[in-house]
Amino acid sequence: MESGTCRLVELPKIFDPRGNLTFIEGNRHVPFAMRRAFWIYDVPGGEMRGGHAYRKNRELIVAVSGSFEVEVDDGKSVSRYLLNRSYFGLYMPPLHWRSLVNFSTNSLCLVLASEDYDETDYLRDYMTFKQLRST
Repeated sequence: MESGTCRLVELPKIFDPRGNLTFIEGNRHVPFAMRRAFWIYDVPGGEMRGGHAYRKNRELIVAVSGSFEVEVDDGKSVSRYLLNRSYFGLYMPPLHWRSLVNFSTNSLCLVLASEDYDETDYLRDYMTFKQLRST
């Protein structure tokens, strides 16, 4: 799986009349070994999460419950992805600015990351991000 473009990834969905099941395996459904997982929840109406990029971290973002949008800026254009199905994830390669917006009530966002937390990997200044993208 090529790792340089942001894209939706369809995850396995096992149908069962008692309730469906979806799973994610590193290096199979996402192009990286998962090192960290975190989730975002109880986001107040109108609030935004994200607002940064990473130098090397890659992520898969999943709306486990509810919905939200991910605005992705690759330095040249901006795309918006609505995540509202738990069997789809949004693959985010490095050097893509992301903002998570329009969270529905009681939404739950799961993020699987390729790297351990490292504050120095974050790009929090948009102009620095743009400069790195242009090189």
